[in-house]
Amino acid sequence: MKNILLATIVALYPLAGLAEVAITDPWARASILASRPAAAYLTFESDVDDRLVGITTSIAETVSIHAVETGSDGGTRMTTIEALDLPAGQLVKLQPGYIHLMLMGLTNKLEEGTSFALTLQFETGGEVTLDVPVLGIAAIGPEEVSQ
Repeated sequence: MKNILLATIVALYPLAGLAEVAITDPWARASILASRPAAAYLTFESDVDDRLVGITTSIAETVSIHAVETGSDGGTRMTTIEALDLPAGQLVKLQPGYIHLMLMGLTNKLEEGTSFALTLQFETGGEVTLDVPVLGIAAIGPEEVSQ
């Protein structure tokens, strides 16, 4: 069983009855310096179409959704996504090298073994705040700490 916090929000959708967005496996990597951006990751599964439209935390000035794209020249670059689509019944996994949450303007560097609060705002599903554990600087995912 995983030691990572599993967060679930339940929101009332107009005319759709009770809907749920499950948020699992939140985590972030420890950072070297507060002056460098950090990244956070998690997995979504919604039973209705929704969108992640905003993210805030007290540990960073801004949080944005970034995607890593491969250009026609074979090089990669990060682009900002204004909102993340959460199609009904599909897992949307944020992970290193792909889609992630970029935390910029950190108040302090992220220390392994600590955690921080992250608030997610959904287009129709309301708002949820969850606790994000900080893993080691070379971590590749929360499965490293599951037993």
